[in-house]
Amino acid sequence: MNLKYYKFLILCCAFQLSWSQTGLNSFLKPSDSLHKGRFKAVLVTEGSLVGVSLIGLNQLWYANYPKSKFHTINDSDEWLQMDKLGHTFSAYQLSRLGAQSFEWAGANKNKQLVYGASLSLGFLTAVEVMDGFSAEWGFSWSDMAANVSGAGLFVGQELLWKEQRIKLKYSFHRTRFAPQRPNKLGNGLNEEFLKDYNGQTYWLSINPHSFFKQSNLPKWLNVAVGYGASGMLSGRSETLPHINQNRFRQFYLSFDVDLERIETQSAFLKTLFSVINVVKVPLPTLEFTNDSRLKWHAFYF
Repeated sequence: MNLKYYKFLILCCAFQLSWSQTGLNSFLKPSDSLHKGRFKAVLVTEGSLVGVSLIGLNQLWYANYPKSKFHTINDSDEWLQMDKLGHTFSAYQLSRLGAQSFEWAGANKNKQLVYGASLSLGFLTAVEVMDGFSAEWGFSWSDMAANVSGAGLFVGQELLWKEQRIKLKYSFHRTRFAPQRPNKLGNGLNEEFLKDYNGQTYWLSINPHSFFKQSNLPKWLNVAVGYGASGMLSGRSETLPHINQNRFRQFYLSFDVDLERIETQSAFLKTLFSVINVVKVPLPTLEFTNDSRLKWHAFYF
């Protein structure tokens, strides 16, 4: 629930990471050993960011809805699971950005992973608990499973390979569905970007060279497998007055660019590439649907 706030925090973390590293190249470069000043600064900054976000979320969002006793809901069948992938994506990216902040501070690998995953799961769990005390929503175990999956994807790859060979990415395009239900799917681009699941695609961006290091494949070239859904005007397939839902799943196959594998000596560019690497690069794409349709996109986003 409230996925838009998870994405908002990701953007804030990304901004904090890039803003804190806009000085000289020597300042931007991650410390070779634990830098106590940087470490404390990252702890205070990220802790404050999480705290302020939760307070603001409670005042600006939950305060407008009635409270209830803590309760759980089963929303695993909503939005053709697009919202669950959004949770997985958010947890993965928050873990990644958190770990990279502590890498900049010179923390060892174990601390990077512990603090990064703790930042991600701590924030997302707190939001789920707030959902649990709201009459409008409820604590969702399927959301929590998606959160753990996202953090686990990041931490697991670091423990297994010491690198991210498979990255979760995001893309978005506007659709004709939001104007039909702007209160549900967003009114205008800023809201639609966060709320219209019909226009969102989540990607597993896989780096072949990392699996075949002796090959001549470009280090930055990825193969991307995507999932989306369309025809959704509500979470479930219920009948709505004067509205016909034709819901279907979409699967994509494309290429991608792993910006973090582009070789550069510039710490500024490395930081910039890391921040924007959450987005899949628009490239030629094949689309398959669950009703056996095939479509070619010269450039899909």
